[in-house]
Order: sequence, then C-alpha cells, then structure tokens
Amino acid sequence: MPALPLPPAARAFDAVAASFDERYGAWRSVDAQRRAVRAVLLRAFPRGAHVLEIGGGTGEDARWLARHGRTVQLTDASPSMIRVAAAKLRPHTLPAPLVLPAEGLAQLAEARQAAGETPFDGAFSNFAALNCVADLAPVGQALARLVRPGGQLVLVLFGPCPPGEVVVQLARREPRAALRRLARGDVPARLGGREFTVRYHRPGQVTRALAPWFQPVARRGIGVFVPPSAAEPWISHHPRILQVMEALDRVASRPLALLGDHLLFQLERTRVPAEGR
Repeated sequence: MPALPLPPAARAFDAVAASFDERYGAWRSVDAQRRAVRAVLLRAFPRGAHVLEIGGGTGEDARWLARHGRTVQLTDASPSMIRVAAAKLRPHTLPAPLVLPAEGLAQLAEARQAAGETPFDGAFSNFAALNCVADLAPVGQALARLVRPGGQLVLVLFGPCPPGEVVVQLARREPRAALRRLARGDVPARLGGREFTVRYHRPGQVTRALAPWFQPVARRGIGVFVPPSAAEPWISHHPRILQVMEALDRVASRPLALLGDHLLFQLERTRVPAEGR
C-alpha cells in the first residue's frame, strides 16, 4: 500500500513513542481501565479469532491478545509507534504492524480484497484513537468491508461528560479543561510539543456513522469511578482506593455508561453490503 500523509495527531504521537510505555505503563488508573476493556475483548473475540486493531499504538493490547490465542493485525498512524509495536510483537508471529491512519482503512480493504484475503472476525480500537478522526462515517464503511457479517466491533472513545474528568481538572484549577468534552467540532490538543485536534463525538453520532453496517450490542462506561489519567500520579499512590473504584466500575459500567472517562461501544456487523446506507 502506498504511504499516506502523516496526520498531525500521528506526528504528535511520533514525538512521544519512545517514552510512551514508560510514562503511561506505570499508571495504575490506565491499567484498571485497560483491564475493563480487555474483559470485553475476550468475550467479543473467541480464541483463534483474527482481528483488526485501529490505533494500536505500542502494541500493548495486541501482545496481550496474542498471549490469549488471538491473532491481531495492528495498525497505527504513527511510524514511531509502529516501530515500538513491531519489536514488542515479533516473538508472537503476528502479521507485521501497518503504518495506517484510521482514515486509510479503505485502502487496506482494497488491498486485502485484491489479494483474496478473507474478512477479519472483528475489529477494535482502544483509548480514544478514533477521537483523532473528524468524520467516522468513512471509517465505518471501510470497516464494513473489512469485518465479516456477525463479527464484533469494539470501539473505546472518550466519554461525553465524565464527572471524574470535571472534578480532577477543577481540582487542578483548569476549568477550561474540565468542560472541554462539551465542545463541538475540532478541539485543540497538544502532545510532545506538537499540536493537533480532537473531536468529542457524541454517542448518537458514533452509532449513526456506523449504521447500517453495524448494529449496537452494548455500551459500557470505562472509568466511571476509576479516575482519568489526569489524576496521575496521585491515584497510583493509593492502590486500595483504586481497587474500590475498580470494583464499583464493574457494577456501574452499564447503567452509568455515559459517565465513564471512556465509553465502550460494542456492535455487530450486519449483512448490509458495504456500499449500502
């Protein structure tokens, strides 16, 4: 596949790829939220499943799934993230990770169809990679070409208005950040000294962008009580408090889904052709 232009978000994550695991891997709140997502992934993708990962970063989830008998085709827009992931995944005989933004999934679908490859059993994206995408509809249509009918789709995006984010940011005296998820359109962001934009997609916008190719199965809040990473490193120094919060999340994730730091969408591929809407 020919290389696509590097989006601004990819350049930002490129700048932090070498230190990404060292920073975020030490944070207990991230681990707690990741455990909640992984529990869903195991149920959605049975052992032996061949799944596509969108925005896989340094390959933490792909490696974990490989250790649990799943085959993952990792993609990410950042070349530096892909280099880190490739080294990490090499012992697991997975397909080579691909430098590919979510906006380029149609290119992957065309290449796989031309090569006569079968569709994936499912696809997933963790920790808000798709919040770096302005328009989810082309992503949904490309995924319809990549995932077989009946296959599961698990997408984890930023929650629409999590109280934990509001409380933490207000405690840090950053009122603008406390309410940023209410913003419409492109919202400025900065990482590694690089500027880019994010979109805080509303839940209804997400499901409409994926219809009619994917029908909703369930929604779960990830981090309803477990705080966002903005609470780090403080919360990592209080593991017992975090354990209680994680236990509360297991009870509250469905009824209080919209209050999660992240919102997990689980959907199923319908039999509507990818060309239809």
